[in-house]
Amino acid sequence: MARRRTTLAYALIVLLLLAGAWLLVRQNGWEAHAREWLNLLVRWAHVVIGIAWIGTSFYFIFLENSLNRTKDLREELAGNLWAVHGGGFYYVEKYKVAPEKLPEKLHWFKWEAYLTWITGVALLAIVYYANANLYLIDPAVRDISPSLAVAIGIGVLALAWIVYDRLCRSPLLENGALFALTGLLLTCGAAFLLTQVFSGRAAYIHVGALLGTLMAGNVFFVIIPSQKALVKAAEEGAPLDPKLGQHAGLRSLHNNYLTLPVIFVMISNHFPMTYGHGWNWAILAGLFLASVGIRHYLNLREKGRSAAWLLPVATLAILALAYVTAPPAKEAEAAAGATERVAFQEVASIIEQRCTTCHAAAPSDETFTSAPAGVMFDTPEQIAAQAERIMERAVITQTMPLGNKTNITPQERELLGRWITQGAKLE
Repeated sequence: MARRRTTLAYALIVLLLLAGAWLLVRQNGWEAHAREWLNLLVRWAHVVIGIAWIGTSFYFIFLENSLNRTKDLREELAGNLWAVHGGGFYYVEKYKVAPEKLPEKLHWFKWEAYLTWITGVALLAIVYYANANLYLIDPAVRDISPSLAVAIGIGVLALAWIVYDRLCRSPLLENGALFALTGLLLTCGAAFLLTQVFSGRAAYIHVGALLGTLMAGNVFFVIIPSQKALVKAAEEGAPLDPKLGQHAGLRSLHNNYLTLPVIFVMISNHFPMTYGHGWNWAILAGLFLASVGIRHYLNLREKGRSAAWLLPVATLAILALAYVTAPPAKEAEAAAGATERVAFQEVASIIEQRCTTCHAAAPSDETFTSAPAGVMFDTPEQIAAQAERIMERAVITQTMPLGNKTNITPQERELLGRWITQGAKLE
């Protein structure tokens, strides 16, 4: 009771601090500044907690793969492992089902998963749903209302879990290869459909959120309930169902294979040559396949089995994707720039009208209080220094301006490209 009162007191203090901060923000017109800090803090928490979840997931899969299962084992054990780390020796035992007597203290690995998903969804809302016209919607892809776009995003996450969970409870689960192929095709289908509705960047993030929802759902709806059932049966002396642990272990293995694809999606917004490409959904599928192949190689290696061929295949796949997403060859660029010379004054006019609302020392756009990524176009020298980035983002992938908020035209993009191809000269 005392602990509950202390928790409620702390919660009340936090609520009062937040209410005071909200009043201060409203009074001083700091909404955009507050959004940036909220973005920072939630993103920070998401990354830190995600590392904790991924770390424990990888560690326990490593344990499962590396256990001694044959030598000098007691009857009730499924395996054991000696390890050394941080200057100390550790000895781990895994029971086939449960020990005859449970310890008083039993650590549960669940909050890492729950908080990773909660902070991830919060970040999705802060960045994409609160700024739907900027980050979520691209009129060149599909001109829809923010409310419809948000409803589609949330609906996709819920539908994905329902479909996946039904598949896991179907006979298809008994055929691992067919189950994996079905999952891949469904993920590719979801990626394709999302790229037909959202901006490429938002589509990628939603595929990552989809997979993250499956992972967190596995923990919340399957793994933890199975473990609770095993603990309850052990405490009551009831017969233990080994299938509970097996099914939970299989869902945990699914999470293990989904981890690398989700990590890529978390950092994908920094790489427009992937989500900004015309075949962005196929590129995402290729990267997923390569990362799952690498994860499978590591899992097999931990079991003492060799599958070295997976590494060159995954490397070849990534190199092929890099080739497919490459910009036009130098010869093609030279031919494109060989037409009428573009004067810098024309370029400066486009940059001022379409780009400096955000990319300036003092942005006029209401969303930003500072230049995104520190990129500013206030002077000719700053523009020339960012020529390659302008080519990549505004001309080739056409992922800037965000959501084409400033209505840059295809002719203006082409003119920027010709100026850069001609040497990005300031005279």
